[in-house]
Amino acid sequence: MDVPGWVWIVTLLLITVVFAFDLLVLGRRPHEPSRREVGIALSIYVGLAVLFGLGVLVVSGGQLAAEFYAGWLMEYSLSVDNLFIFLIIMAKFGVPRKYQQFALMVGIVMALAMRAVFILVGAAAIERWSWVFYVFGAFLIYTAFRLALENLGHDEQEDDFQENALLRWVEKRFPVTQSWDGGTKLRVVESGKRVLTPMAVVVLALGTTDLLFALDSIPAIFGLTQEPYLVLMANVFALMGLRQLYFLLGDLLKRLVYLGLGLSVLLAFIGVKLVLHAMHENELPFINGGEHLGVPEVPIWLSLTAIVVILGVTAVTSLAKSRRDAAQGLDVESEDTRPHPDEVNVLGSSQRGSSSSDEAAPRPGRPENGPGDPGGRSS
Repeated sequence: MDVPGWVWIVTLLLITVVFAFDLLVLGRRPHEPSRREVGIALSIYVGLAVLFGLGVLVVSGGQLAAEFYAGWLMEYSLSVDNLFIFLIIMAKFGVPRKYQQFALMVGIVMALAMRAVFILVGAAAIERWSWVFYVFGAFLIYTAFRLALENLGHDEQEDDFQENALLRWVEKRFPVTQSWDGGTKLRVVESGKRVLTPMAVVVLALGTTDLLFALDSIPAIFGLTQEPYLVLMANVFALMGLRQLYFLLGDLLKRLVYLGLGLSVLLAFIGVKLVLHAMHENELPFINGGEHLGVPEVPIWLSLTAIVVILGVTAVTSLAKSRRDAAQGLDVESEDTRPHPDEVNVLGSSQRGSSSSDEAAPRPGRPENGPGDPGGRSS
């Protein structure tokens, strides 16, 4: 696929304008989006992705269009899984609901910028060394195995968000206020000193967490297409609708009980596909004397079909199990035993069981209700 330089420039400018407009609007008017607002925006983003794929079909043919759709669906499914940890982060840091949309938007912009670097590095690597497909494939198979084990033991462990080294360093190096009075600002003056706001810590947590998830999603999409332009656009369209999905799905997320297992199957499938491709393009001297191996490659139509089937089966079986458990009175968690997001302060500690005097004088950063309950795969 030969993409002219001007197409890259126009595409990057359009992406910048869309995200800048969103940030400007949300920064000036932070609010909790209505279901109608979320539904319209999500429909527009999904429609744009479909139209982009049709444009690829007209300009470059069915093969590349199928590669884009497969990559977009795969990135979208992994992005839905990311929402679990986003819910945990929002609850842990006590983000008021009206500010959650802005926090997600800034985090997504950060994630997209960092993913773009990953894409450039990955594209350069696979163009220069064919053995990189062995590495990507083995990594995805390992990730799939680990993800399956985590989800099979899901009932025996409680999901939680653990701050990464960068977050710990920032909180240790810079003073951070616990008050949400600064709204969407990243820095404010408190007692005559400039301090970071909780919003700054939250967007950093969201952006770096998504970057960790990109460690498996970027190699996975290179297993579906090696076209950097399609890889970038699949990520752009998946991330553009992530904010709307966060508010639209809400409590439905905890009903997707088999999502982690479904994604482990998907990653394993793509991992095997990458290994087969690496064997087909083999140049390593200690494997078959550096000659290509006559192994079959997985065609893109089969990859696209597998993605649709795996995600469909995952959704249907998850919702069926949730309904069955609800009918048997086995709900996910009791409202009486789990901390409510309103009871979690900016440092993540629970306020449940506090004295009546504490309840009479809530912390200034006390949040409003979050969109749903946390759960899902850990990073």
